[in-house]
Amino acid sequence: MPPASGKSLETWIWDAACSIRGAKDAPKYKEFILPLIFAKRLCDVFDDELNRIAKEVGSRAKAFKLVKHDKKLVRFYLPLEPGNPDDPVWSVIRTLSDKIGEQLTTHMRAIARENPLLQGIIDRVDFNATTHGQRDLDDDRLSNLIEAVSAKRLGLTDVEADIIGKSYEYLIRKFAEGSGSSAGEFYTPPEVGTIMSRVLQPEPGMEIYDPTCGSAGLLVKCEIAMEERSQKENKQKENGLSSPLPSNKSGLENPHPLAHPFAPLKLFGQEYTPETWAMANMNMIIHDMEGQIEIGDTFKNPKFRNKAGKLRTFDRVVANPMWNQKWFTEADYDNDELDRFPAGAGFPGESSADWGWVQHMHASLNTTGRAAVVLDTGAASRGSGNAGTNKEKTIRQWFVDHDLIESVLYLPENLFYNTSAPGIVLFLNKAKPKARQGRVFLVNASQVFEKGDPKNFIPDAGIQRIADTLIGWKEEDKLSRIVDHAELKKNDYNISPSRYIHTSDAETYRPIAEIVEELKAIEAEARQTDKALKEILEKIGL
Repeated sequence: MPPASGKSLETWIWDAACSIRGAKDAPKYKEFILPLIFAKRLCDVFDDELNRIAKEVGSRAKAFKLVKHDKKLVRFYLPLEPGNPDDPVWSVIRTLSDKIGEQLTTHMRAIARENPLLQGIIDRVDFNATTHGQRDLDDDRLSNLIEAVSAKRLGLTDVEADIIGKSYEYLIRKFAEGSGSSAGEFYTPPEVGTIMSRVLQPEPGMEIYDPTCGSAGLLVKCEIAMEERSQKENKQKENGLSSPLPSNKSGLENPHPLAHPFAPLKLFGQEYTPETWAMANMNMIIHDMEGQIEIGDTFKNPKFRNKAGKLRTFDRVVANPMWNQKWFTEADYDNDELDRFPAGAGFPGESSADWGWVQHMHASLNTTGRAAVVLDTGAASRGSGNAGTNKEKTIRQWFVDHDLIESVLYLPENLFYNTSAPGIVLFLNKAKPKARQGRVFLVNASQVFEKGDPKNFIPDAGIQRIADTLIGWKEEDKLSRIVDHAELKKNDYNISPSRYIHTSDAETYRPIAEIVEELKAIEAEARQTDKALKEILEKIGL
């Protein structure tokens, strides 16, 4: 059977999601749908491995016995054996007819017990769960979902790991469309992730970190970008490769000496939400990539530490933290023992943690490290041009003065699912080339997009244009400019590309989203000042 196209897989996956209660309610059931599709992939790959062994030992029945005796013969051992050993492993699940939710949950937990790597991932969902005495997903609808998932085979020769991975991301995007901000929080538009990963130019064997990894999309993009670049640069070297290099162990593809003619990236991430953490692990495995995804609050308790208990550092950092988080207090910064908030830079204040996240990522870079961080547009300009001090502006000034900001990309509006605001990508470099020191490269890509429904998107040609521009520091009228630190200082450390690059011949006005965010920041500062003044007056009896 030839590999299925990405489009047909996407359609199949969405049809499976809609089989429960239609497109409108499909996002509510993502916690049931994603693990089931993941389990289908595991079953079909297990079948392929059994068939390979059966060719050597004479029958599938003998292959089952052999694998049960020596589970290291397969990547993931599944304790699912159909009555007829020649039937697909998935048929054990497909033929469930009584107490389907209960039995399916039992099977998932049995798979997790046999495979420590899958514990807490495939067994997290209770398909028999109830709320107020009612099943969250009754057996009839669950049976329909299983049947819909059964429509396509997802084995090694049916689909490539990346194709199913892309289809998986497609489903996450569809959920984001239907769920609004709750799903958009862990979904970064793929074109944005592709630009980030290409500009960072990760090299074989590098360690990549995402402190707010969501469903691990940005980490996956880095691995794909590295492989594409390495394959392009080392094509002739690949053809002459004589000895196999280390292969992935997460293993939904057969290891092959030429499959990875370079060392894969080492991927690390941390995610706060348990369900999304599980999704990140599934996404990594389904893409056949190795990584370590930790669970917990990165801001208050980052899990990746060195032997001395300080922050572990990485070659590259990518992230899209939730914008303008307001639940971190000064105490959270004051109590930090990880040297993330250096003297002179200070804390970003309670109204937005954007620059607090940037400080964490900067502290997580090694001496030659680079980072790409998605932020709200206001993070580039809030406080600039205003009388008095502003905490975010003070941190921006620290990053500029220490020559850590390499470039800033202004994105088109209406790309993200949790906001229509454009957003920026901030690129950091702790070892800027001498020719780029004392300067920052600004790109205003606000016009590089195509209209979409419900969201705009950057086409492939636009992705390549933006990435090439950022990599080469290519100045282009109405798109990009090299700005020296003196000009940034003159503009009160406003680093927004929209301030320096006009995209039309007509008089250009600042984006409303920027102005609104700055007004919010000013109002928050005014409230804090009023509160402090009131406390002083009360102390002196006025």
